[in-house]
Amino acid sequence: MENILKLEKIEKYYGNKSSLTKAINNISFEVDKGEFVAIMGASGSGKTTLLNVISTIDKVTSGHIYVGGEDITKLKGNALNKFRREELGFIFQDFNLLDTLTAYENIALSLSIQNFSVKEIDEKIRRVSNQLNIKDVLNKYPYQMSGGQKQRVASARAIVTDPRLVLADEPTGALDSKSAKMLLERFNQLNEELQTTILMVTHDAFTASYATRVIFIKDGKIFNEIHRGMDSRREFFDKIIDVVTLLGGDLNDAL
Repeated sequence: MENILKLEKIEKYYGNKSSLTKAINNISFEVDKGEFVAIMGASGSGKTTLLNVISTIDKVTSGHIYVGGEDITKLKGNALNKFRREELGFIFQDFNLLDTLTAYENIALSLSIQNFSVKEIDEKIRRVSNQLNIKDVLNKYPYQMSGGQKQRVASARAIVTDPRLVLADEPTGALDSKSAKMLLERFNQLNEELQTTILMVTHDAFTASYATRVIFIKDGKIFNEIHRGMDSRREFFDKIIDVVTLLGGDLNDAL
């Protein structure tokens, strides 16, 4: 199995010696190609910081992060920009679509930056719009779309460049239950049929149950890890709740 992501003894501290906060404390794990991994933890547990250092939004204090075998903690300047542009897809909770562009134009933007031809851009957008069922909103502006449609457009923008790794930060946090379920089913489809590798941060057990593996973070450390295996989504959900119970009050909002 091809290794897409590898974290080695990651630490992230904030503050100074008199007031030091360990947001990430010696975390190591790997993600293989085609995995769908969820990271769960209470507010302040370090899960968002972890996603930020993997996405290079923030820098680690110590340790190494490898994506496709390349140590991204050493990247700078143009090399860092190229990595972000070509190797990562990022799905934000608040969509981050440009209001003055149509859905088609929002998706096309990342392809234009990579100098794809007009024909290639159109072909890629038509393909991804079929996969995410957004063909009917391609000519609409964000204000004309529902929350679920905007999140699927944002997801299309993230995967249209065929990145090695898709990072999702609370992707269902701003959606109603019906839209959230629809988006997660599309994630499953992308993961299973296209072997898209997804790393998703969430506080919600229902959302996490769509993943194939869940890593639980507590106080900046890995608390537990469970695999779905042959379990149904319902059975996996129950196992997630069992771990949440072990965490006590720290993850009550996951219920």
